Amino acid sequence: MTSHPRIVLCYPAEPRHIARIQACMPEATIVDAGQERVAAELPAADIFCGHPKVPVPWEAVVAAGRLVWIQSSAAGLDHCLVPSVMASPIIVTSASGVLADQVAEHTLALVTACTRRIPLFLEQQARREFVRRPTRDLTGATVLIVGLGGNGRRLADVLAPFRVRILATDWFPVRKPAAVEFLGGPETLPDLLPQADILVLAAPLTDRTRGMIDAAAIARMKPGSILVNVARGPLVVEDALVDALERGHLDSAGIDVTPEEPPAPSSRLWTAPRLVITPHVGGQAANRIDAMTEFFCDNLGRHLAGKPLRNLVDKRLGFPEPPADTSDEHP
Repeated sequence: MTSHPRIVLCYPAEPRHIARIQACMPEATIVDAGQERVAAELPAADIFCGHPKVPVPWEAVVAAGRLVWIQSSAAGLDHCLVPSVMASPIIVTSASGVLADQVAEHTLALVTACTRRIPLFLEQQARREFVRRPTRDLTGATVLIVGLGGNGRRLADVLAPFRVRILATDWFPVRKPAAVEFLGGPETLPDLLPQADILVLAAPLTDRTRGMIDAAAIARMKPGSILVNVARGPLVVEDALVDALERGHLDSAGIDVTPEEPPAPSSRLWTAPRLVITPHVGGQAANRIDAMTEFFCDNLGRHLAGKPLRNLVDKRLGFPEPPADTSDEHP
């Protein structure tokens, strides 16, 4: 790193957040690039914190040879884990778990919207109908969580008071939370799908997970089960989901993410029956920028002190390995 390092930011930081970062590294020049200038500023950055939603010339950034660390301000890493970055010595850390409370709350909202038939009752309200319809129970259901990182672990905590049976899979099936009955590797998913009343996707998007919930996987799910996706849209094959809803194999589904965001006007998702769509708001929080800044500052302090970084990503896998300690606390 240069003697006068440049930190480039690309998240909605306010002056007080920039001042907080500056206090951690007084010798640094901090550039609040925003989405408009991030592509131009990144080749001259030593450290980057953010989540670009515009095309970034990562090959040029790598070729410049200056960037040493990417701190994603999102749990997902598909915006930066491109081949050139993966092959480079650039360190990547994620924000997995920083907003786990909010993601868990939103997941619970989608689950209960499906089980308690909220969309149907809202339709009835618009028609001024007051008609009882059958509902389902979350309490006592079997929930399968795919991806037991920061968000998945917090969700297990939130679901536990409903006396649900929780099964889970993760690439690193270690540190099983007390609320989880079974935690297995990804190879156990086919055998677990038929047991689940509710399937929740909280896994990262990688080459291995893209399209993992396809027609074959959905066919293994219990008839009348519920699917909820709060991870990344491409985990689910769109047509397979809509087909399963249309023929009634799936009771309902709740998705906060879609394969294309926003879905095209012609997307079948808009007219799929018993489908709740929210516009990728699971990670929204009143204190989102505060929380992200504190996480970045903590990792910045670790970086300067030569200590292990939180959420250090294994770039070959596309997500962080679990911490070496035995604590179940999310970041």
